[in-house]
Amino acid sequence: MDLRFTPEEVAFREEVRSFIAENLPPEIRERGRLGYKPRKQDIITWQRILNAKGWAALSWPKEWGGPGWTAIQRMIFLEENLSAPAPELLSFNITMLGPVLVQFGTEAQKKHYLPRAANLDDWWCQGFSEPGAGSDLASLRTAAKREGDHYIVNGQKIWTSTAHNADWCFCLVRTNPNAAKRQEGISFLLIDLKTPGVEVRPIISIDGSHHLNEVFFTDVKVPVENLVGEENKGWSVAKYLLGNERTGIARLGTSKYAVRHAKEVAREVRMNGKPLIEDRAFRVRVAQMEVDTKALEITQLRVVSAYVKSGGNKPDPISSVLKIKGTELLQNSSELVMDVGGPQAMPVWQQELAALTNEPDIGPDWGAQMAPAYLMLRAASIYGGTNEIQKNILNKAVLGL
Repeated sequence: MDLRFTPEEVAFREEVRSFIAENLPPEIRERGRLGYKPRKQDIITWQRILNAKGWAALSWPKEWGGPGWTAIQRMIFLEENLSAPAPELLSFNITMLGPVLVQFGTEAQKKHYLPRAANLDDWWCQGFSEPGAGSDLASLRTAAKREGDHYIVNGQKIWTSTAHNADWCFCLVRTNPNAAKRQEGISFLLIDLKTPGVEVRPIISIDGSHHLNEVFFTDVKVPVENLVGEENKGWSVAKYLLGNERTGIARLGTSKYAVRHAKEVAREVRMNGKPLIEDRAFRVRVAQMEVDTKALEITQLRVVSAYVKSGGNKPDPISSVLKIKGTELLQNSSELVMDVGGPQAMPVWQQELAALTNEPDIGPDWGAQMAPAYLMLRAASIYGGTNEIQKNILNKAVLGL
């Protein structure tokens, strides 16, 4: 198997890198360099810049606004975008809802929602997990009862990322409570979050940020025309979506940037009277991270290459390795960065407290987000399919255990 990039792919990488360097707004780039999460407007601004270039809907067919890239080109773009570092495209719009509508949506749904999703005129969130129905998604209880030309939705979703920013939610609901199997009787609805009866409540994470939410539905009226696919066949839609959700989940660009940033900062931090970058133990640790990153990069190329050769009919179970190892690298690289910062890796809320009390700034500007990033990434091995579930997939589909 030839895992070398072709001259055309190398040229494409340079094109992407140059475009990002020339078009990423300086303020957004600087916030990324310092480790701050992109703000809502940062994500909207950058996605609209990419959409104007024709690059936002990276995996969609050309007829619906996609760039017509190969799987390798998509991989290259995702890596370069994250390692810039630039804000990620809103995955709910681009890698989840978009492909679902292309595959299952009506012509009217495609024409209305796809252009708005690509340009982030609508911000979407995902209404899947519920209390007691996270990894066991098929046991969801949020109900939708059809009354005339509407569904009446009642129930609760939890861990709903960015729901407080969102305009719409694509949601799994139970439309047949008497189905023989739990996976049957589930439907996929598009719900306008401005509809009366929708309530979004914040969940504050351990890093002090508001990213997650609870969403409550009380007699929410949803037009029947907002059903995607067939009634009671939403499980097939959900499985298709989850396969796309895990595209690029290794997030190699983020890990590469974190290691690079740790090395840069280690030149400023002193240990035993000399720069940390000269410490042997630190250099061994960095070298191991770089070896692990390169190994995952080669594995990712193998998975993508095999996927292309198979005709792209279905994801290879071996891609679960990317989720497992990718999230481990994200966690390890964020821990490396925080360890470099040491006492300087002060959580940002303590810096904000110092500002309110007119105390001097605490530490360098690059230190404020080290600990929050480390804390937030503890969840990386849970979302997108827990690593334990990914190991079960590998045991069954690859090892035959």
